[in-house]
Amino acid sequence: MSQKDTTAVPTQSSTSATSDGAGIDPTKPAADAAAPAQAGKAADKKRVSKVVDDKRFKIFSGSANRPLAEEVGKFLGVPVGETRLVRFSDGETHFQLLENVRGVDVFVIQPTCHPVDQNLMELLIMIDALRRASAGRITAVVPYYGYARQDRKDKPRVAITSKLVADLMVSAGAQRALFVDLHAAQIQGFFNIPVDHLFASPVLVSYFRDMNLPNLTVVSPDAGGVERARFFAKKLEVPLAIVDKRRTDINVTEVMNVIGDVKGRTCLILDDIVDTAGTLVKTAEALLDQGADRVLACASHAVLSGPAVERITNSRLEQLVVTNTIPLSDAGQKLEKIKVLSIAGLLGRAIENIHLETSVSTLFN
Repeated sequence: MSQKDTTAVPTQSSTSATSDGAGIDPTKPAADAAAPAQAGKAADKKRVSKVVDDKRFKIFSGSANRPLAEEVGKFLGVPVGETRLVRFSDGETHFQLLENVRGVDVFVIQPTCHPVDQNLMELLIMIDALRRASAGRITAVVPYYGYARQDRKDKPRVAITSKLVADLMVSAGAQRALFVDLHAAQIQGFFNIPVDHLFASPVLVSYFRDMNLPNLTVVSPDAGGVERARFFAKKLEVPLAIVDKRRTDINVTEVMNVIGDVKGRTCLILDDIVDTAGTLVKTAEALLDQGADRVLACASHAVLSGPAVERITNSRLEQLVVTNTIPLSDAGQKLEKIKVLSIAGLLGRAIENIHLETSVSTLFN
């Protein structure tokens, strides 16, 4: 590669409104609104990492969400591995490991969020570099899996891009994958390697349980999210409602009917992804038109593309709670309606369990 004009990749700044809800045990009832969060943080401080002195364990991070990787490293008591990542003037990515990884169990943390193709290519290059450096095992930790919504042929002559990305990751050298709230659970079947699928629900459930919202009803914004919303409602021991929507075009939805009683209730809309926020805002309007007192929302992945921030700002939505699988844009960080919860503890425990060859499902029991 003869081109010498390179540009250093800037480090993402951490989100200003974060809350470490990952250390809270959602199975234990809260004594009051403040105590569980404090108890969770105290527990994490007392917690002794089982990998802190393990020379055969390392984590690395791409540029997509460096603050989350550093938070995971802090939770585990290990530093994020040293690398060199630069971009040539034509946009080409150059990556170099600055540490020996021969025989090491390596975890690469990189969500494939905006810019999706750039971050995906960066992940593939990192995995390839680790494979060629003789890493013992490579686990791709992808908090947000881009292209997850293109998981089937819903129209003639379209690609199943979710499967394509899975094949690319495996071909690059990934030997295991760890995801958070996949858009469709069956995406795990696209991979011919072991896949661990985490859910952000323990963090989100803890937060809303502590809020002790009166007359709460969990709402699924579409039929596809009913199973997720039912699980959430069961954990909070509250009723469930469903919004029937009709999608007229890509990123364009028309809310049709509210199924369930929401009159005089506090409604909590639950979704996995907030993209342009069209579905979210229209769902909130439909619920309020049906007599709901208040409407809040939560989602695992705050994509917030296009007019999303403006729509949320101008909507009657009271609060949107998201996790830090994706770093918020500057506009998103400034919006007081958006609350960010950290999943670093959840990811950290899962990574530790995978390295120690112990059960990951125990995190949700």
